[in-house]
Amino acid sequence: MRVIIGGGSGFIGQSLSQLLYRRGHKVTVVSRHPGESRITWDEVSKRGIPACDAVVNLAGENVLNPFKRWTPQFKDEVTSSRIETSRILALAISQSESPPRSWILVTGVGYYPPSRKQEYSEESPGGDADFLSRLVKDWEAAGQLPITDHNPKTQLVRIRTGVVLGRTGGALPSMLWPFRLFLGGPVGSGQQPFPWVHIEDLCRLLCQTIEQEGSGGGILNAVSPSSISDTNSDFTQALSKALSRPAVVPAPAFAIRALLGTDRAVMLLEGQRVSPKRTLQSGFTFLYPDLASALVDLVKT
Repeated sequence: MRVIIGGGSGFIGQSLSQLLYRRGHKVTVVSRHPGESRITWDEVSKRGIPACDAVVNLAGENVLNPFKRWTPQFKDEVTSSRIETSRILALAISQSESPPRSWILVTGVGYYPPSRKQEYSEESPGGDADFLSRLVKDWEAAGQLPITDHNPKTQLVRIRTGVVLGRTGGALPSMLWPFRLFLGGPVGSGQQPFPWVHIEDLCRLLCQTIEQEGSGGGILNAVSPSSISDTNSDFTQALSKALSRPAVVPAPAFAIRALLGTDRAVMLLEGQRVSPKRTLQSGFTFLYPDLASALVDLVKT
């Protein structure tokens, strides 16, 4: 199959590309920079997309980049990097003479309102609780395909991910060094829900969605089955055990707010109890269904 990946040079995109190559598929990356097996965003805007079987959008500025202050300019970068790229690809798909079978938009479980008690599945409402939930709502709206004669068979699948755990990117590498310095501990109270997914499971789910005939579109939550009950404290203890390091130095909530700003601090200090109900109903099986198995795999040398 021929797959186009927006933002394919990033952490998730590189892992997904490697898995697709191993499964015999051809990959073209949409990037800001030209290169082999690449097209630029400007080329897509002007000329559309080449014939393909699936398009995946993973593009987006890292919201939790600790080196970027939470200024209005950075908020605009976070928003436009998701909404504009999704809009560009959706328009290109709608105008293609050979539209793909699947259009996969990878967003986030931040769509659901933060809550320590409420449990969310793919059918749950959201999109209006805070900055992140409104961003996801607008992001997913930007990916909607205009109704034309060209794309009656293209199915939009929205995959909402939790925290993606991997060795080479995402949240985990920055979490490891405090533990290795014996300074690890929970964030804030530690009682906030911690929805997460192993990078390998996320990429396998994306591959299944790309390869599966008649997926029907809709929404899939990319979170491990144990995410419905996992808390930040559970994650901290599992990481402590996997590294054989103590976890006794908490990161206080006021320090997180001071470092990241109120809008971003919510992502670490609050959370959502999210179930992959529809994902499991699709026949997908997680290789890493719980924190212990995921973190043992990710920290092994």
